[in-house]
Amino acid sequence: MEWMVSENQAGMRLDVFLASILHGSRAEAQRLIDSGCAHLNGKLSKSSVKLRAGDLVDATRPDPEATTILPEDIPLQVIYEDSDLLVINKPKGMVVHPAAGHYHGTVVNAALAHAMDLSGIGGVARPGVVHRLDKDTSGIMVLAKNDIAHLSLQTQIRNRSAVRRYQAIIWGRLPSTPLIVDAPIGRNPSDRKKMAIVFSTHGSRVAQTELSELEVYKGFSLVEAKLRTGRTHQIRVHCAYISHPVAGDHLYGGDRKPPKNLYSTEYAKRLEEVLSNLNGQALHAYRLSFLHPSTGEPMDFTCPLPDSMVKLIAILRESDEGVV
Repeated sequence: MEWMVSENQAGMRLDVFLASILHGSRAEAQRLIDSGCAHLNGKLSKSSVKLRAGDLVDATRPDPEATTILPEDIPLQVIYEDSDLLVINKPKGMVVHPAAGHYHGTVVNAALAHAMDLSGIGGVARPGVVHRLDKDTSGIMVLAKNDIAHLSLQTQIRNRSAVRRYQAIIWGRLPSTPLIVDAPIGRNPSDRKKMAIVFSTHGSRVAQTELSELEVYKGFSLVEAKLRTGRTHQIRVHCAYISHPVAGDHLYGGDRKPPKNLYSTEYAKRLEEVLSNLNGQALHAYRLSFLHPSTGEPMDFTCPLPDSMVKLIAILRESDEGVV
């Protein structure tokens, strides 16, 4: 298909223009440009080129490649399913899609065995994947069974009409509640496995998280995190940035030991044992709301906290200060 750039669209980047026209993601637009499936005035171009009024942009989505990912008979905790959607509770420790070092045992491997009709927009390695959760983050995920559903869900996430809420146990108390953390996130320049707060315009993207206290304990808080954007490791990075990392998060400083002067020796020992059994960050995607892509009906799903977080909350409620 071909589109002419209007006066109102002049000055937009090519990838931003394409993402808007195709109702897809910017990452998909960049893939189309880089692979030669999109052109500016009949020629190959770069994603960053600024458009002028009257420019002609054409793009063709390639047919989904035949997946080489093998279905695997892995149990899935299905919360809801119909011809468009598969909503699951992802367990802690499970990777969402195959990637280097994790080619088997992923959500995608399990989903392909459960439902062969996943959408192809995410690419060969990510059939049906609309959004992701970190390996050691548990909770609600939705997968799309067809491209129309996939595009609808992507659009809702991008324009914030789809709401993703998490619960996390963090070290300390928030300075205020609710608290909006507005700090851009990019790849950590000194450690490529980590993300970081990066204030330079190059290599970072706007990131906003709304945090609210649910319960307060001695030395910890249970908070709700509402995503306004969806960056890699966003909640974990933002909590670490405000000096209240998620408990158990070894990557961003949340795997510290309880301070000796805050608790009795016996209690500190019990607490330390429960913290060590978290096996990753105490972060759970507990609620997801969106409009059904076919019917427009409001959909609202919740799932309970994993046992590791339930046990930590139980012992924290025993702390001297109790629950506020």
